[in-house]
Amino acid sequence: MQPISLQNLSICFQLLMFSCQTQGQNQPSPNFNQYVRDQGAVSDQLSRRQVREYQLYSRTSGKHVQVTGKRITATAEDGNKFAKLIVETDTFGSRVRIKGAESKKYICMSKRGKLIGKPNGKSKDCIFTEIVLENNYTAFQNARYEGWFMAFTRRGRPRKASRSRQNQREAHFIKRLYRGQLPFPNAERQKQFEFVGSSSPTRRSRRTRAPRART
Repeated sequence: MQPISLQNLSICFQLLMFSCQTQGQNQPSPNFNQYVRDQGAVSDQLSRRQVREYQLYSRTSGKHVQVTGKRITATAEDGNKFAKLIVETDTFGSRVRIKGAESKKYICMSKRGKLIGKPNGKSKDCIFTEIVLENNYTAFQNARYEGWFMAFTRRGRPRKASRSRQNQREAHFIKRLYRGQLPFPNAERQKQFEFVGSSSPTRRSRRTRAPRART
């Protein structure tokens, strides 16, 4: 058996590298945007839920969204206990569940396009997709009924979702921090500042003062 020369080894190595490069070029590059869309369309059961607390200010009614039970309106003043919302992420994208902190009811949408409060928010009609608009407002599109948005009239009543559109004022909201009382450590012991007036200068301090220049 004849030994393999170095030249033959070099040729074999070059052929192997060429075949590897050819296989890599034939494979399509991964589409990351499509992957994000596919993963954002399903619930994420593995990742840790991100929870936020804020209020939703309605552009049309000038009030805040409140969940009093089954009834949902946009008539609450700033700091109302029913206007405090707990927003839970459903995916790593922009799908969320919105729950009233006081009533413990989730904002859901019926098949007729009516907003209702439910104690369990696991169904798809209780999931909304956050859409940040160019005017810095946020719209909430229902995950089950595509094209249906959370919307309210000027009087704060829920508008039928089938008549709502993303570019309408009724579907525009601003996220605001809850204005309720902030906890302060030792609040009961907190005292007002006492201003102490300065006393008149003593004789010793008068003597040490620099003499004024005469004009």
